[in-house]
Amino acid sequence: MNRLSERDAAFLAEMGIGPLWKLRAVADAATQADIPEAAAPETPAAAPQPLAPPPMPRQVAERVVKPAWTPPVNDNSAWGAEPAPEQVDVSTLDWAGLRLAIATCKHCSACSEGRKPVLGAGARQARWLVAAGTASAADEKAGQPMTGEPGKLLDNMLAAVGMSRETDVYVTSLVKCRPVNAKGGDRAPTAEEAAACRPFLERERALTGAGVVLTMGQVAANGLLGQPLAEPLAGSRGAVHRLGDVPMVATLHPAELLQRGHDKALAWADLCRARALDGHAG
Repeated sequence: MNRLSERDAAFLAEMGIGPLWKLRAVADAATQADIPEAAAPETPAAAPQPLAPPPMPRQVAERVVKPAWTPPVNDNSAWGAEPAPEQVDVSTLDWAGLRLAIATCKHCSACSEGRKPVLGAGARQARWLVAAGTASAADEKAGQPMTGEPGKLLDNMLAAVGMSRETDVYVTSLVKCRPVNAKGGDRAPTAEEAAACRPFLERERALTGAGVVLTMGQVAANGLLGQPLAEPLAGSRGAVHRLGDVPMVATLHPAELLQRGHDKALAWADLCRARALDGHAG
């Protein structure tokens, strides 16, 4: 094996590169004058430290911490939020479009429960629009508002002021789908349900051209006046209100009158008040 010459050792020392090892014979033969002091330390040279790994490129680090796919915000799946129901401009609809919009509406809890909406019925060109609060179980079964004994009483009330559903009056309800509880029984509608259905009633009024709105019961009156639905009817009846530019009169629901016959005089006064507002009144 070749030995490291004194000259090679001096060059390595000048370059700052000490040998990892050297033969004892060479170390004994060297003198301090021949080899620079820095190149011949008394203690053995320390082993070189391992080189640090090169820094990881930035784009590689991002791949490690960033998920491979982020679900879209409006994705209709378990990853994303449910899309909001499409809003329809009810004010531009004709009769066919309005009925379709009501039948396919999913904007409140009542219709989202799968209830079949009860559409309005009566004269398409009307003098009055009569609005109840909600449909009853009998109405839902029949597919039209104000049926059964309350419907018969309503027909008698209208006849007393010279009108009928067939020729003068359009009858509807504020909340189109019958609100039910967990057992399938009737429950009071919520403010959300009333607000969701109100544009439908307002469009029905516009399409019929009715000059007077007659509400029956506290839900219809309060819902159209923007008051809490449980507000007593006594605070609303006995006066003329406005639904936009159309006068509105509040009276009791026929179902209430069947239970409290003595209140029929109040309802008669309300009918006379509404008739006085009608341009066709004689």
